Amino acid sequence: MMRLIESERQLNRFMSLLKKRAEGIDEDVLKSVRKILDDVRERGDRALREYTERFDGLRLRNLRLSQEEIRRAAEKTPPEIRKALRISAARIRRFHQKQMERSWSYREDGALLGQIIQPLERVGVYVPGGKASYPSTVLMNVIPAQVAGVDEIALTLPTPGGEVNPAVMAAIELIGVKEVYTVGGAQAIGALAYGTKTIRPVDKIVGPGNIYVATAKRMVFGLVDIDMIAGPSEILVIADFDADPVLVAADLLSQAEHDELASSILITTSRRLARKVQDEVKRQLQMLSRREIAERSLKNFGRVILTKSLEEAVEIANRIAPEHLEIMTGNPRGLLKGIRNAGAIFLGPWTPEPIGDYSAGPNHTLPTGGTARFSSPLGVYDFLKRSSLLMFEKKGFMMLADTVQTLAEAEGLEAHAKTVSLRLERADPD
Repeated sequence: MMRLIESERQLNRFMSLLKKRAEGIDEDVLKSVRKILDDVRERGDRALREYTERFDGLRLRNLRLSQEEIRRAAEKTPPEIRKALRISAARIRRFHQKQMERSWSYREDGALLGQIIQPLERVGVYVPGGKASYPSTVLMNVIPAQVAGVDEIALTLPTPGGEVNPAVMAAIELIGVKEVYTVGGAQAIGALAYGTKTIRPVDKIVGPGNIYVATAKRMVFGLVDIDMIAGPSEILVIADFDADPVLVAADLLSQAEHDELASSILITTSRRLARKVQDEVKRQLQMLSRREIAERSLKNFGRVILTKSLEEAVEIANRIAPEHLEIMTGNPRGLLKGIRNAGAIFLGPWTPEPIGDYSAGPNHTLPTGGTARFSSPLGVYDFLKRSSLLMFEKKGFMMLADTVQTLAEAEGLEAHAKTVSLRLERADPD
């Protein structure tokens, strides 16, 4: 089920396979999404209603959910789920409050210099709907924006056949989102980017979705900002001979059940552990309701990599740059200093990946497909913008005037140099 990798050649071949998952977009998807986006930009609400009826089987009178509709749907959520949402929301908010940035300034040679930090004014949050409805997505995408101080948050939520997930509605009600639209797919991304009569355009779009949603986000980037293009889920576990094979196998399966393209990788120095995990994965797989999905995922993108040392394991992990990295060794913190590329790092046997998905506090929107080499989890900083601040007194200007003129002339920008020389001519001698 999970094939063994013992050579550099096998490893390189697997790395190439992982990269291919994120390469290219089907031409038919591109054409379809472009048509939808153009149509929404041209016809606005009318296009949204037609696509919602075609794709979701739902004829909409109102695109926006009323507070009463949200409340009634949320009331159907069992008390234990409501309690879990409250606990998770509080922890997520506390964690993200630590990320808040502040404006700053300093004085240097007759000048005031600094940076002004301000929240974005309006953000769009896309939440998957229907059977694949995740209340945790609401918490993880909305709370950082609220902490940042974003004034307006517009949430789009597809409801195929009119199906509304009560737990999602409970999450929306809990954190106080007021602007919710029952529109999904590429058409929702178009509405958030271009605006319609009902939905005003936003400054940034965040949230996961299918290939059509991801492609639409890619296409509107530049007109608006986006969080990231999320790929298939990934987990990589570094384990030594002390690790519990039952727990390692369970953690690998927690990602394999997501979809057929999910990647589950074990790197270990112990051949004995490798064999036990392979056997345990087969055993636990039989008990999963999503067995067929997990099975295909493990067959295509599940591997056990044998290394001679934990240092080598860390080096390979950095090359893969996984979304989720678990370290299940005798001294997990001892390896931490060597980790350079990972979306989230889970240390020790009591820190399984799902605890980060829901309730720990850090964001579960993480870079995938090796992009942890250069990008970060979603956070408060994604909803802030920065403006540079400059205020020169005459003294400070005079100190830099010759330097600025010299560089402007070196670059052949005569008008740049002129703005400085004109001020020098007007300056009274001290």
